[in-house]
Amino acid sequence: MRTFVALALPPDFADDVAALARQLGAAVEGRFLPRSTYHLTLAFLGEVDEAQAARAGDALDAVCANTAPVVLASDGLGKFGRAGDATLWLGIAPNRELEDLAERLRDELASRNVPFDAKPFKPHITLARRARIPKASLPPLAFPRDDRACTATLYKSTLERTGAVYKPLHSARLDG
Repeated sequence: MRTFVALALPPDFADDVAALARQLGAAVEGRFLPRSTYHLTLAFLGEVDEAQAARAGDALDAVCANTAPVVLASDGLGKFGRAGDATLWLGIAPNRELEDLAERLRDELASRNVPFDAKPFKPHITLARRARIPKASLPPLAFPRDDRACTATLYKSTLERTGAVYKPLHSARLDG
């Protein structure tokens, strides 16, 4: 099964992200994602079996048990890919707690022999796929207010014709 570990967005922050996406939708063509899919990926695991998924849940529990909620602060927009066919995202400002969480999670996954994509951590929330970024300036945008993420979740990702469908497999509270 295809999996990843991500921070769930606090409801108010997710509402603000959805409002930003609506503003962008007036100026940018693309397939904007529904609010229900917003998350901040900490580690992409890719294809894992049931045993690896269980060990990933254990790693998540170990990391979150002594970790305080982490600050989410907007850090502008960015894209992966070409301007005519891009993934448009909202950047999240790196901070020590967020980066430590991602690093400790990856260390725990590695110690449990759970595979993951070792690309550098780039905190972001995907807003749209197949976006065509205009050359003209974007209208004034209202970015989300800072908030704190309190839950991390291991998700199963199923790719369908209409996009990915995410099913939570295991969640842990940041309760430090």
